[in-house]
Amino acid sequence: MTNLPACLPSDCLSILQITDLHILASQDATLLGLNTAYYFDAVLALAFAGHRSFDLILLTGDLAQDPVIESYQYILDKLTALDIPCLCLPGNHDDDALMQQVFNTRLINCRKHLVLNDWQIIVLNSQIPGADGGRLAAAELAYLEDCLQANLDKYALIAVHHHCLKTDSIWMDTMMIENSGEFLAVIGKYPRAKLIVNGHIHQEMDKTTGAVRVLGTPSTCFQFKPGSREFSLDDTSPAYRLIQLHADGHIATEITRLPGRLVGLQTDTEGY
Repeated sequence: MTNLPACLPSDCLSILQITDLHILASQDATLLGLNTAYYFDAVLALAFAGHRSFDLILLTGDLAQDPVIESYQYILDKLTALDIPCLCLPGNHDDDALMQQVFNTRLINCRKHLVLNDWQIIVLNSQIPGADGGRLAAAELAYLEDCLQANLDKYALIAVHHHCLKTDSIWMDTMMIENSGEFLAVIGKYPRAKLIVNGHIHQEMDKTTGAVRVLGTPSTCFQFKPGSREFSLDDTSPAYRLIQLHADGHIATEITRLPGRLVGLQTDTEGY
């Protein structure tokens, strides 16, 4: 359970980040020996244990392993029951067009921009169709700058699937945002751009570049082994990230994992 105090309405925003769900077409199916739907449900239950509330849920990509209606509908049904605003962005395993078709309710959608109190949330698509790595198209970078320029009085959180800083896992860092330099150059021009959050890396990361904090978050299913040269899995348990955005630009965050370690994970594999 979290050690961070609950946000007061006038003090800060409370955001739940979950990422890399890899939901399959059938909720009984398994991936690398794991039932990804089961662990997604378990992470959500843990996040909401003790009646903790959130202002927003960010789902930062790879929502589906099988990018079909059944996978996304399963996620939609679970999120609908929570009655909390959710922003969904695509990862390299997702079907962006299908996501926009399914996640199109008032609370659960693929909106790219949201202003909440003293903060703006900017959502970017780093997907390269058919590839594992990421890139931010010129239109995405222009959109980012337009949002930052139009809201100079707001602090900014930028959400994207792929990572923009190295994880020190050689194989994983071949799949980061190809034009990270351009991305960070845009952000660097705006002092109130405070935070980048990403998925994709299936592990925890907390780094700083310039004045910007960059957070990577573990998956709701299996994790990648940190510092590995080649594809390698870790039996560390699934997790969620709590992010608190304060009115003065201060950021507080922590990772909370399911108790115990994964059981049944097929670690002797070269990919998935």
